[in-house]
Amino acid sequence: MNRSEKAAIIEAIKAKADQAAFAVLTDFKGMTVEELTKLRVNLRNAGGEYHVVKNTLGRIALTGGAHDAIKDNLRENSGVALGFEDPVAVAKMLNDFARQSKLFKIRCASLEGKMMTAEQVDTLARLPGREQLLAQLLGTMNALPTNFVSLCANLVRGLLYALKGIEEQKSKAAA
Repeated sequence: MNRSEKAAIIEAIKAKADQAAFAVLTDFKGMTVEELTKLRVNLRNAGGEYHVVKNTLGRIALTGGAHDAIKDNLRENSGVALGFEDPVAVAKMLNDFARQSKLFKIRCASLEGKMMTAEQVDTLARLPGREQLLAQLLGTMNALPTNFVSLCANLVRGLLYALKGIEEQKSKAAA
C-alpha cells in the first residue's frame, strides 16, 4: 500500500468518524467472515457502520477529531463501530452481539467526544431507545390536557350533583 492509498483510507475514516456521534472500539480476534458480515448487517439496521482498521491508520484518522479519546486503545485486532443516528440502538445491538459471540468484545467507546468504558456502553444499552423516549414524552404531554379536562368535568359534576340534591329537597318539601 503506497502513501496515496493510505492517505485516502485515513481521510475516509476521518470523514466517517467526524460524522458519527458514537464510536465504539471492539476486539474481533478469531471471528469468521460470516460473523463479521452478520455484525455489519445488524449494525447497518441499527443506524451504524462497522470498519476493520489498521491501528496506525486508525490512530492518525482519529487524532484531533470528534473521537480523539479512543485513539490510544487501538491495538491488536481492532474494529470501529460508528453510530450516526441513535447511540442507544447501536450500543444495544453491539451489546447483544457481544453476548452471543464469545470472541467479540467491546473495549471502549466515545460518545460525542467523551470516553466511555465497556461497562458504560452496557449501561447505555439498557436505556430506552429514541422511539420509546419519544412515546413516553408524548404520553406525558398528552396526560396534562387530559387530566385538566377531567378536573374541570369533576368540578362541574359536583356542582350538578349539589343542584340536583337541592332540587330533590325542594320537591320533597313542596309535596
